[in-house]
Amino acid sequence: MGHYLGVTSLPIHLYDTRRRSVVAFEPIHPGKVGIYTCGPTVYGPQHLGNMRSQLLPDVLRRVLGASGLDVRYVTNITDVGHLVSDADDGDDKVEAAAARTGESVEQITRRWTDQWATDRRRLGCLEPDSVPKATEHIAGQIEMVQVLEAKGHTYQIGDGVYFDVSTFPRYAEFAGLTLDDHEATGRIDNIVDKRHPADFALWKLTPPGVSRLQEWDSPWGRGFPGWHIECSVMASEELGRHIDVHTGGVDHVRVHHTNEVAQSECAFELHPWVNIWMHNEFLDLGGEKMSKSRGHILTVDSLVERGIDPLAFRYFFLQTHYRQQQAFGFDLVEASGTGLRRLTQHATNARDEVGGDLLAPGSAGQRAEELRKQFWSALVDDLNTPKAMAVVSTVARDGELSHADRWSLLGDFDRILGFGFADAASVGSGELGADLGAKEPEVAKLLAARQAARLAKDFATADRIRDELAAKGWEIVDTPQGPTVRRS
Repeated sequence: MGHYLGVTSLPIHLYDTRRRSVVAFEPIHPGKVGIYTCGPTVYGPQHLGNMRSQLLPDVLRRVLGASGLDVRYVTNITDVGHLVSDADDGDDKVEAAAARTGESVEQITRRWTDQWATDRRRLGCLEPDSVPKATEHIAGQIEMVQVLEAKGHTYQIGDGVYFDVSTFPRYAEFAGLTLDDHEATGRIDNIVDKRHPADFALWKLTPPGVSRLQEWDSPWGRGFPGWHIECSVMASEELGRHIDVHTGGVDHVRVHHTNEVAQSECAFELHPWVNIWMHNEFLDLGGEKMSKSRGHILTVDSLVERGIDPLAFRYFFLQTHYRQQQAFGFDLVEASGTGLRRLTQHATNARDEVGGDLLAPGSAGQRAEELRKQFWSALVDDLNTPKAMAVVSTVARDGELSHADRWSLLGDFDRILGFGFADAASVGSGELGADLGAKEPEVAKLLAARQAARLAKDFATADRIRDELAAKGWEIVDTPQGPTVRRS
C-alpha cells in the first residue's frame, strides 16, 4: 500500500543511502512521518553549503505534507562536543571559538544560532517543529552510553569512553568502508590507546588540571559528550526509537552517520534504526568543497550585499538534483534571481486577474491537469526538482493556459517551491511602477543612486541608501524591470 499526493495518486520514491537505491516510501506509523536533520555546529557562520542541507529536508517535508501526511520535522543545534578533528582529537569547536574571540560560549552559540535561523527563513524554509540543543540532552546522552556499556559495546581509556566497532559486525556496511584500510574511515589514529582507528568517543573526559567552559559530571568522570551520541539521543527523544527519514550532507556519511547507526542500533537492538537516509551533495566552488577551514565563507548575507534576493538561492538550488554536486557562482544565482522575478510576475499577474481564487485540482482544464501531473510526478521521483522546475517554466509561458488555470497551477506548485506567490507584491500595482519619478522624485533619485552603487560594487553605499529609504518608510522591491519601491 502506498502513500500518495492527492492531486496525482502517485507513490513516493526516495533514494536511501543505506540501500544505495531508490525505494518506495512507507511511513512507520500510518499517516505520520518523522524527519531528523543534522543541524549546525554553532561556532561560526553557516555558509551557503550548510544551507543546502536545510533546503533538501524543507522540500522533502513539503512534498510529504502535500501527500496528506502529518510531518514532524526536527533539526538540532550542536553547541558542544564537535571537535575540530574527526579523530576524537583536538579542541571543541565552540570552546576554541570562545578562546579565540574572548566571548562566552553563550554569546557565540546564540549569535550563530540566530544567524542560521534567520537565514533559513530568508531562504523560504518552513520553521522546524523542534530545534533541540545538545546541551539540553546531556542526561539522555549519559544514559545511552550506560546502555551501550551494559551491553558490552564500550571500553574506557585515559581520555574517555569509546565505542568498540568490533562489537557491531555491520559497522562498515552503511558507508561501504573497508576497515582493514585505516584511511578508508577518513580518520587518523591519534589516540594511541584506541583498539581500532574507527572506534569513536562516546564521552570525553576533561584532562586533570584542566577546566573547560562546558563539562558535566558522569559515571566515568567529569567531561562532555561525543559528537555522534548527541544526534542519536536528540533524534530518538524527539521522534522515537524508529525514525522514518534522517537527512544531512554527504560529508556525514562516512563518519558521523556511520557512528550514529552503530550506537543507535546497538543501544536499541533495532535494525534499521532509520528507514531512509537522504544526503545532499556539496555546493562546489571551482571544484573545491565550500568550508570554513578553507576560508570560503559565503553566507546569505554575501548574496544580499550584492543585491541578490535570498530566494534566488532557493530557485538556484531547485534547478539541480540534491544528489548532484552544484557549481556555485554569483552570476548563476543572479540569473536565478532574474528567473524568479519573471516567474513571480507571471504568478501575480494570473493571481490578480482571477482575484486570487485558486481552482481546486481537477477543476482546471485538461492541459493544466496534464502539467500538474507532470510536476508532481517529478517530485515523487526522488525529489526531481530540475524536472519539476521545467514544468513550472512551461506553465509560466504556455499561451494555451487561461489566467485561472495558470494561477491554479503556480499557486498549487508554490506549496513546494516556497516563493510566496500568494503574498507577493503585484508588479506595477500600488506605489510601484514607472511613474515613481513623477510621484516621488526624491525617492526615485535615491533608488537610482543605490542601483549605481550596486553596479560599481560599492555595497556599503548601497546598504546605506537602502537604510535611508527604509527610514523614510520605503521598501525596495526587485522586479523584472529592475528595482523599485513600495510603502513599507
